[in-house]
Amino acid sequence: VQLQASGGGLVQAGGSLRLSCAASGRTGSMGWFRQAPGKEREFVAAITWSGGITSYADSVKGRFTISRDNAKNTVYLQMNSLKPEDTAVYHCASRPGFRTGSISSDRTYDYWGQGTLVTVSS
Repeated sequence: VQLQASGGGLVQAGGSLRLSCAASGRTGSMGWFRQAPGKEREFVAAITWSGGITSYADSVKGRFTISRDNAKNTVYLQMNSLKPEDTAVYHCASRPGFRTGSISSDRTYDYWGQGTLVTVSS
């Protein structure tokens, strides 16, 4: 499965962006992770195939919303009230439907996109 992320860019603090990640085929759970300069990769949000279960990092709860369109094999991340600390390269990830384990753990994902840069200015 190949993943293509898009939608990153430069935005002022308080603004919004919508990231998209298109998969080349059907996948199970999908997630977003981010890595800021000099920091380790961290979990942002994830969603199961049905969309019935979502998970968010505490730092983005109430501001970010993850969703998916299985007809398009695409997952979205709506980011509102952006802060400078949200600046990072955002990577999408996916895993087969049979894969188990926490959807918030990067160790459970098999496929990764190339990342899209989000820069939030103060």
